[in-house]
Amino acid sequence: MCRTTILRGCGWGTILLLVSWITPESLPGLAQDKSSAGEFVSLFNGKDLTGWVYSGQKGKPMDGMTETPDGRFHVRDGVIVIEAKDKAGKGGIRDLYTAQSFDKDFHLRLEFRAAPRADSGVYIRGTQLQVRDYPTVGPYRNLKMFKAGDWNTLDIVVRGNLAECRCNGELLEKTFKVPAKGPIGLQAESGQFEFRNIQLRWLP
Repeated sequence: MCRTTILRGCGWGTILLLVSWITPESLPGLAQDKSSAGEFVSLFNGKDLTGWVYSGQKGKPMDGMTETPDGRFHVRDGVIVIEAKDKAGKGGIRDLYTAQSFDKDFHLRLEFRAAPRADSGVYIRGTQLQVRDYPTVGPYRNLKMFKAGDWNTLDIVVRGNLAECRCNGELLEKTFKVPAKGPIGLQAESGQFEFRNIQLRWLP
């Protein structure tokens, strides 16, 4: 039914309700502006791997795909799941990267859940921050707020060539050196790992 037909058959109250449905979040162009204004936008849509490439920074686009060709990374219930081994039973390191490069100051926030002794990583413009089951694998073994077997929040604030990294508010790295530009990446190394709510905002 066209919009004109709907409006002719509706009172003013219904028309106002229809107008209220048109929000900035429903318009892709304005959603981009939210990032420029300093609000968080999602790098992972929760449904598939659109916006990511595999494997490595020069990998193939995964747009519309719910898993990588080897099955090492796949999407399940709003989560990027990293399996310990691929469909052929092979492990080793594999990398999933954003297609976009982030060349200005930003704040990256995401949640991760590590299986016991699992080892992964988050690439910040290509440089890896170790993201693991920290109490068992390290290197940050003495975190008081880490939730073993549960979801943990990682905050990475990048200004220039330095990043400050925190897990559940606890400091991991104060002056972690990173390149001036580059994408965000997730690493598969050992054990099962999960990532969700991957968001980024630009900093003034």
